[in-house]
Amino acid sequence: MTDFEANSTSITVSESAAQRVAQILRGEPEGSMLRVSVEGGGCSGFQYKFGFDRSKAEDDIALQKNGVTVLIDATSAPFLEGSEIDFVDDLMGQSFRVHNPNATSSCGCGTSFSV
Repeated sequence: MTDFEANSTSITVSESAAQRVAQILRGEPEGSMLRVSVEGGGCSGFQYKFGFDRSKAEDDIALQKNGVTVLIDATSAPFLEGSEIDFVDDLMGQSFRVHNPNATSSCGCGTSFSV
């Protein structure tokens, strides 16, 4: 994996993810943003974590789409480089998903992966 520059990223947010975040934020405190991170764990080694945050760290990447902000911390960013953060509504239910080209394998539910 190459060094990651916080000033340029190829991480994207899909239209459906931005719409869903906007819907959820209506029920959250003013100034809330979606935070996406990568943590150790899960059945494949790493797992995605989704939550809401009202503060942006100095080294966070802030992705803007249709008036919503998605935050990614500097440690997680290299694992997500080239990924698309998406929201799907299918027979398995509704969920945020990360389409990650860096993942060499993932679990069946798509929430954990290995690189």
